[in-house]
Amino acid sequence: MTARLDRARPYALGAFRIVVGLLFTCHGTRALFGVPGAEDTVAAGTWPTWYAAVIELVAGILVLVGLGTRAAAFIASGAMAYAYFTVHQPQGLFPIQNSGEGAAIYSWVFLLLVFTGPGAPALDNLFSRRDAKGAADPEEPAQVAA
Repeated sequence: MTARLDRARPYALGAFRIVVGLLFTCHGTRALFGVPGAEDTVAAGTWPTWYAAVIELVAGILVLVGLGTRAAAFIASGAMAYAYFTVHQPQGLFPIQNSGEGAAIYSWVFLLLVFTGPGAPALDNLFSRRDAKGAADPEEPAQVAA
C-alpha cells in the first residue's frame, strides 16, 4: 500500500498545488477586479492591500500552472506571514483568536511548496526536461575535473 501511495505522490502534490494556486488566485481577482462576488475592490497603489492582492493574483497563477513555483511560493509565503503578523496577530496570540487561520495556513502551505516543488503536472517540469536535454550537447566535450 505504501509503495502505491509513494508512486502517486508527485500527482497528489501537483493536484494540491493546483487547488492552492486556484484558491489564492481567487483572493487576488476578488480584491482587484471584484470577481467572484466582491462588492468593492482595492484602490490601485494602496499599501499594503493592493500590493497583497497583486501578489495573490500573480503568485497564485504561477503556482496554479507550476511555473516558477518555488519562487512564487516563497513570495506568497512571506506575504501571508506579513499579513498574519501585521493584521491578525496584534488582535490576539493564536490564529483562532484573531481570525488569522487563512493567512497562517497559506503561509505554511506555500512554505511547504518551496521545499517540495510543484509535483508532476507543472510547467516547471516541462522546462527542466528541456534544459536537461540541452545540457547534454553531444558536440561539446565534457569537462573533466582535474
